Amino acid sequence: MSTNNPLFSDFEGVSSKQWKQQIQYELKGADYNETLVWESPEGIKVKPFYHSDEVDESTTTFSINTPKEAFSILQNIFVHDVKKSNERALDSLNRGAESIRFTIENETVSIENLMQNLPLEKVTYSFYLPFLSIDFVSTLNEYATKNKANFIIQLDPIGQLCKDGNWFENAEKDFEKLNQISKYSQSSFLNINSEIYQNAGANIVQQLAYTLAHVNEYFNRIPVINQPITIEVSVGTNYFFEIAKLRALRLLFATLASEYNHNLDCHIVVTPTKRNKTLYDYNVNMLRTTTECMSAILGGANAIANLPYDALYHKDNEFGDRISRNQLLILKHESYFDKVNNPADGAYYIESLTKQLAEKALLLFKEIEANGGFIKQLQEGNIQKKISESAQKEQELFDSGKEILLGTNKYPNKNDKMKHDLELYPFVKQNPRKTLIVPIIEKRLAEKLEQERLASE
Repeated sequence: MSTNNPLFSDFEGVSSKQWKQQIQYELKGADYNETLVWESPEGIKVKPFYHSDEVDESTTTFSINTPKEAFSILQNIFVHDVKKSNERALDSLNRGAESIRFTIENETVSIENLMQNLPLEKVTYSFYLPFLSIDFVSTLNEYATKNKANFIIQLDPIGQLCKDGNWFENAEKDFEKLNQISKYSQSSFLNINSEIYQNAGANIVQQLAYTLAHVNEYFNRIPVINQPITIEVSVGTNYFFEIAKLRALRLLFATLASEYNHNLDCHIVVTPTKRNKTLYDYNVNMLRTTTECMSAILGGANAIANLPYDALYHKDNEFGDRISRNQLLILKHESYFDKVNNPADGAYYIESLTKQLAEKALLLFKEIEANGGFIKQLQEGNIQKKISESAQKEQELFDSGKEILLGTNKYPNKNDKMKHDLELYPFVKQNPRKTLIVPIIEKRLAEKLEQERLASE
């Protein structure tokens, strides 16, 4: 057959109207919309099929570029011992990691010692800093410039406010420091931690709108941003919606950034959500993270840091890290996820979801801005209230069994015991203290059920 002829040209096309007529016939009188069309928590009506003759022309004009080599396998390393962290980074790179993210809580850490013998060419190193120090950022920049290293520095005072309830110091001083850093930093320095919105229970439209409003606060307060902005995203198991979420995020960011003449694409780092992970039947967590990583890849993530199956209750360990890394290696090299550019392009369902999520998120974003902006809405407690309402709706679905976590609220193994295997406290920690705002609290769906089971062991 000639390669110039379109496939199946000998067959007559079937219109969407003909498909609906056949479906209606098979339903034997049942209502099409009530039976087959369902509505997501975001208010999006999902149809049983999508057809080319129903696609709005504007739905197919997305300019989202996700080349096959885009996503790198990111290994998280918490730096508590510099020598051991250095050794672990080198071992992780030798075992398939392609980039490293160090979490550094102490600004006395020696970057020279931490980076000793680590390969710099073609490897990106991220530094997540839960503190704000001009001197330490300067040290990182000097090392990167001197050694021609590719560093990403992750600073997020607004994220600190969301998570902790307080700024690092106060709003004025935090933004003053960021502005100083922006003037000399050659490395990307600005980070948007939007993981917290998903892990706390926000729906997808809320996640996108809050992330966009979060970014907009920095654009408004930092005149000079000449480096790519990093956005940390958490993905759940609603497979196609999560693919569309990442695509919508890129579109929304590009739209907003163009208003500030910022022409650089964002750098999206994805981690599977904690919200649906479970303590009991923990091996099922590997299935959940696998599909979530697939959504991240197809959605166009730049880097993916998989969540170890035992991250809820075990301290960092070599086995858990290796398994989580190998999941990504299998997806990349054995499932051929690194062979296709823009894999989600042309899927009418995904493109329709992308368009609808972006439109709904943009409306919510405009509402936030019309009411004083993201920080003001946090201070008034409106963001926290909306997330809490969304989380409660999902919790009720889980508690009633309508949202299922296998091995937890469906087909649990009653003989499964976990009390003596807990190295970490896997539930929301209570830490009463004075805060500027009510912090956004991350909470898993299964926590109450798991606490009841632990108490009865």
